[in-house]
Amino acid sequence: MYRISKEFTFEAEHHLVPPYEGKCARTHGHSYTVEVVMRAEDLNPCGMVMDFTDLSPLKHYIDQRLDHTSLNETIEQPTAENIARHIFDWLKGAEFWPERVRVQETAKCWAEYSE
Repeated sequence: MYRISKEFTFEAEHHLVPPYEGKCARTHGHSYTVEVVMRAEDLNPCGMVMDFTDLSPLKHYIDQRLDHTSLNETIEQPTAENIARHIFDWLKGAEFWPERVRVQETAKCWAEYSE
């Protein structure tokens, strides 16, 4: 199995809503890092899983819909787990088939979604 990974970054604010009651219920921001892993059993005729530039539509989506926004406007409960699922589902809707999506909120905290 072949795998490639590409990272994207964006800045955004969010707050968690009930039933959550901790400090993240207050509006705050993160510098997010998103890692997308794509896989293939065979390489394409160019010798790649895919050209990294083929993921440009995801960069555009992140820049237009997530970067410097309140994530609560796009994702009902914007936990790192739900952000990862949201991006995974967006990729599938755009006919990409990711292996997994990882969203890192801080240097030491991340969540991942895969099917």
